[in-house]
Amino acid sequence: MSAIDLPLLGNLVLCAVMATAAYSFAVSLGAGAGRPQLLPAARTSALAACAFVAVGVFLLAYAFQAHDFRIRYVMRYSDRSMPWWYLWASLWGGQDGSILWWSFLLSIYSTVCIVSLRDRVRALQPYIIATLMSILLFFCVLMLFSANPFATVPAGTAPDGEGLNPLLQNYWMMIHPPMLYLGMVGWSVPFAFVVAALLTGRLDEEWIKASRRWTVFAWIALTVGNVLGMLWSYEELGWGGYWAWDPVENAAFLPLMSGTAFLHSVMLQERRGMFKVWNVFLLCLTFFMTIFGTFLTRSGMIASVHSFARSSIGIYFVWYMVGLFAFCAFMIVKRLPLLRAEHRIDSLLSRDFVFLLNNWILMGMLFFVLIATTFPLISEALRDETVTVGPGYYNKWMIPLGLILLGLTGVGPLLAWRKSTGKHMGRVLLWPSVWALSVMVAHAAFGSAMGYPAYVPGDDIYDTATGRVLAFIYGLSPVVCTTLCTFLFVGHIQEFWRGTAVRMRNAGESLPVAFVNLIARAKRRYGGYLVHMGLAAMFFGFTGAAWDTEKEAALRPGQSMSVGGFGIRFDRSRMETAPGRRMVFTDMTVTERGEPLGKISPAKFIYQKPRGTTTTEVAIRSTPREDIYAIMNTVNPASKLGTFRIIIRPFVMWIWIGGLMMILGTAVCLSPSVREVLGELSKPLGASSRSPLPATATLLLAVGVGAAALLGLWANRAEGQNEGSSSLHAGSVTMRNPEERQLFERLLCECGDCQRLPLSTCSCTWAEDMRAELRAEMAKGRDLMAIQADYRERFGAQSIAIPADEGLDRALWAVPVLAIAAALFGLVVVGRRWVRREGGSKGAGAGGDGPADASGGDEYDDRLDRELSRMDD
Repeated sequence: MSAIDLPLLGNLVLCAVMATAAYSFAVSLGAGAGRPQLLPAARTSALAACAFVAVGVFLLAYAFQAHDFRIRYVMRYSDRSMPWWYLWASLWGGQDGSILWWSFLLSIYSTVCIVSLRDRVRALQPYIIATLMSILLFFCVLMLFSANPFATVPAGTAPDGEGLNPLLQNYWMMIHPPMLYLGMVGWSVPFAFVVAALLTGRLDEEWIKASRRWTVFAWIALTVGNVLGMLWSYEELGWGGYWAWDPVENAAFLPLMSGTAFLHSVMLQERRGMFKVWNVFLLCLTFFMTIFGTFLTRSGMIASVHSFARSSIGIYFVWYMVGLFAFCAFMIVKRLPLLRAEHRIDSLLSRDFVFLLNNWILMGMLFFVLIATTFPLISEALRDETVTVGPGYYNKWMIPLGLILLGLTGVGPLLAWRKSTGKHMGRVLLWPSVWALSVMVAHAAFGSAMGYPAYVPGDDIYDTATGRVLAFIYGLSPVVCTTLCTFLFVGHIQEFWRGTAVRMRNAGESLPVAFVNLIARAKRRYGGYLVHMGLAAMFFGFTGAAWDTEKEAALRPGQSMSVGGFGIRFDRSRMETAPGRRMVFTDMTVTERGEPLGKISPAKFIYQKPRGTTTTEVAIRSTPREDIYAIMNTVNPASKLGTFRIIIRPFVMWIWIGGLMMILGTAVCLSPSVREVLGELSKPLGASSRSPLPATATLLLAVGVGAAALLGLWANRAEGQNEGSSSLHAGSVTMRNPEERQLFERLLCECGDCQRLPLSTCSCTWAEDMRAELRAEMAKGRDLMAIQADYRERFGAQSIAIPADEGLDRALWAVPVLAIAAALFGLVVVGRRWVRREGGSKGAGAGGDGPADASGGDEYDDRLDRELSRMDD
């Protein structure tokens, strides 16, 4: 193998991918245009293109393992000291390799889709294949003309390689990016189905049923990718948080919002033929957002800790998105006559209407994050001035919207389809409301804090009428969140019990048997309930940030500090070595009421490559009650004096538990029955009418990711050490009082080397000097707002994390207000129209749809609804 010219062979493979994908695309269009005899050739050539992509990935992986530094990408992202698993992770560690990895995942999806379709939806197959191959062709163009992973450099440029960024050399790097890519790429298959339906005019339920499992699989993969990203950020970046509203984080969040909206609204189309245009739009939008998110990440146009350097790749994405938008808009308009709704919502007191509100909130969140993320580009284009939109601004809007969404998630499953009577609502809402109000009273009476700080005079975040309203909501958010979480949990547990009671009464089954059979017969319904409960667990974990306790101290060996009811004793410092790095550990003992709880060891790692890179390694001791998050700022080798920052963060573990619950719920939704799997396996290869492959893959995903996540959590927490790395500039900064924290969190570093990190976290020399200068100004008694104004005058609007409420920046505050007002106006208008028609639908009943109304729904689900309705009578 060493005698083979890997760069040349890799480029030939990329050309082969492009040639076979183009041939498959052309032949597929011919098969769809009335020549079905071409379909086998289209399938075969598509599978060949996918095989060539796999060969390309194998060649690049081999080049990393063989240290073939003739290849520029291998030279830039590896060195000889790296272990094989990090060499494998380097495949997606940079721009060129990540695009090849994206293509590889797309080829896997395409292969499984083509094989599993077999003789199903034959009218749609040609256009499904053509769509998938067109996407693969786009990424081939990128690799051959802009981001070639097999491009070469002159021999001897870097004989030992430049090494992988230490930020990426950690456990979570092995699973977080691949899982996130799996979710982003996964939406290509549902998009291919909807494009095929638009092109053929077959816009009934056929394409929805055929793509259902693919859609849910893509959704859970994207969800898990986001959760793993939060875990990676929390344990590896060393700043104490898990979500910073970074543009690249937002890029993965946007398709998750539209995809979640689609999963809910498509249920109304399946049951009652409603929202057809909306569902097609949502699925097209979700795929568009995956491309847009990839564009944000790869183009480098928006500053981000995660993004790649600015490159020529952006223009390719722009033209592809323009063509994608034009094509989708044209096809939707052309098929509008076939997308008319068959029914309308009968009542505002129904699950149907709650689903509509759910969609509005999700799309409002998507719209808000999209505007805030792209606002720096808009500002630069309109006035040639770059601004920065920091986490503080996002949180003021997204927390209230998130709480509304949480409330709708709790109420929706308790209401009946079509119309809920007063008697039905009284029965299903009683106990959840009692428990929720009890928790709210207990929280308000005995909680150590009601939540985040309320209005702070002189803080321009709140220095508007809108800002003061948001501040009030923001301050109440913890008690509201715990109340809504309780309502959701109790309500969903009640629904499990009501369904189990129906089976116990009708089938004479025992409680455990009835419970298991209930879930087995209505997997989509009760799997969805588990997902909702996982979401509530995550929100409960988010609420813990309201009670964060933080303290910084300088300690010598044997000295202790007290924080949040815990004692932290500095025992000793020690030095260890590993290939490519030196490690300075500080061993500490955690005690509570004088009793030792365990050991933690925050550290500093000094890497050889990139030369002189120093990273901060946090140590975390995690329990369901709270996390003890330890950061070592500095330790003097001579005096052994160390400075430490300790954060007590309640309930963080519930975020990860909630993620695992969502995986479990999705696996339940998609799990095939034993009879279904055995029936499929017993059929001849070409005779199957339904393939369990996507569901089986989902189960493997759930088990594998769950086991990997639990193993990682156990290993890291058991030792109190996370072998990861914070970035070169991000690190721990000692702040002496709340005023310093308030100021430094809103001023961004302008050293020119980092991605404008806040002065509260940036540890570079420029940031340290600037903090000293600002402290001197504060010592003179200067107002914080005046200091911030001077900083903005010196370095421009981009140096402030929260845009001012003036000029064009005011649009960031005005647009959400206008959008909310427009949504409320639309709700009132549409609601009044429906209320006028409610008189004609009073006979709909409270227990769900009759047989004629559930043509697209689960038959067992509908029977269960009717039985539950009779329980209310």
